[in-house]
Amino acid sequence: MSDVLYRSLFDDAALFPPGNAPMGEALPAHRAHRACARARYVGPFLVSGGRVGELRAVLAREEPAPEPLDVVVTVPGGADDVPGALDSIDEDPSLNLVGVEVAAEPGEAAATAAALAKALPDGVVGYVEVARGVEAAVDIASLTETGANAKFRTGGVTAEAHPTEVELAGLLSAAITAAVPFKCTAGLHHAVRHTTDEGFEQHGFLNVLLATHTLLSGASTAASQEVLADRDGRALARRVAALSDLEQAEIRTRFRSFGTCSITDPLDDLTVLGAL
Repeated sequence: MSDVLYRSLFDDAALFPPGNAPMGEALPAHRAHRACARARYVGPFLVSGGRVGELRAVLAREEPAPEPLDVVVTVPGGADDVPGALDSIDEDPSLNLVGVEVAAEPGEAAATAAALAKALPDGVVGYVEVARGVEAAVDIASLTETGANAKFRTGGVTAEAHPTEVELAGLLSAAITAAVPFKCTAGLHHAVRHTTDEGFEQHGFLNVLLATHTLLSGASTAASQEVLADRDGRALARRVAALSDLEQAEIRTRFRSFGTCSITDPLDDLTVLGAL
């Protein structure tokens, strides 16, 4: 069975809610993921700009010195804080910066992308977290040809932090139309859409992958909403199995990855469904 769809899909966000793993546990666990059979599915290690110093201190204690750690730095304070975050990375050869994520206020996505393009070294991918709301589609369109990818927040620690199928389908459609690659963060804890014990309506990452395919195939935004709402895991797995390697690769050129505080849980879901 092809696994093109899942390669480097799962960015390691163990430090972030709801996992909130201590640095001294999250980093060794990430090293272990990257040293075993699941390594091909694991993306970079995510760290907030304010915790880079803590990460460097833990890295300094590793013996023998391993390969440089691929990291993506999140900068919640906005584009003005990017240079400082980059300085702390550049000073340490044990870190290999592969991406920077910055949140943008409504209407500020293009300006944030321009600031990232100016600050980032060659080869480092910039992600602009698009604010939810009525301006989201316009902000996504403004990222066209800026070199920046979009970032969508798909969950959180409250019910309101989880976008509805209608809202998320609109974001995906806007990104596909504008040819802007995107990643997701928060809320995609499992493969299939479900309701949590707290009553949160959480999206499944398998749903999002297939909704992306639906839009790329020329279907309507309403059709992608139906895919996002589908709770039949076996049916979703059968749809994935029918995708060619080329179709899977095309999906991943748009939906680049998502941050997850657990690497094993989503892979276990795929295994149980027979999708991996």
